[in-house]
Amino acid sequence: MNYNKMIKQTLQAALAAGVLVSFAAVGVAQEASTTYRGAGRDPFTKYKPPVKRVKPVAQPVSAPSIEQRIAAYKTQKAIAMNAQLPAPKPTTALLLSEAQVTGIFRTPRGYAAMVEAKPIKLSYVIYPGEIFYDGMLVAIEEDRLVFRKETKWSDGRREMNVEMKALGAANAVKDTLTTANAPAATAPTTPAASKAKEEGAPAQDKK
Repeated sequence: MNYNKMIKQTLQAALAAGVLVSFAAVGVAQEASTTYRGAGRDPFTKYKPPVKRVKPVAQPVSAPSIEQRIAAYKTQKAIAMNAQLPAPKPTTALLLSEAQVTGIFRTPRGYAAMVEAKPIKLSYVIYPGEIFYDGMLVAIEEDRLVFRKETKWSDGRREMNVEMKALGAANAVKDTLTTANAPAATAPTTPAASKAKEEGAPAQDKK
């Protein structure tokens, strides 16, 4: 008798618990269905596709003007002299594209080269290891100079390349000197002109 009663009470409790769980699930479902979630855009406006951001293309950084570079060189030279340190070479203000090779020769220190700074029309003797604004002289060969050129990019990169400069102005200088030293050509003299010269009177053409 007590056993049957216990079973009956257990079934009633399980049924009541099942009913409570069902009501709770229905309440949650109703709450989920009635909760408003706003759209990502206004449905009454025209759709606009998202704008794609174009990554900027890196560009080589241009060097300052020759006047600005010379002014910076003078400032660095004054600072070095005040600190009793070796002054920087003038070539530190020059670009490799502004240097023209005018001569290569031997010295007790080895090969040396003569370059002309085209913007300011001044010449300098340089040796391997000479620093330029955008590079360095690496080696001097019999007919050319080898440089290591540095290119700075707008994204912060630094690119190193090898650049050659051939001896191209030596022949031009030699030809100029030869032309300057050559005797001027004299016009051929006619017999009438020679006779007039001897008599001291200008020659006249006979009509």
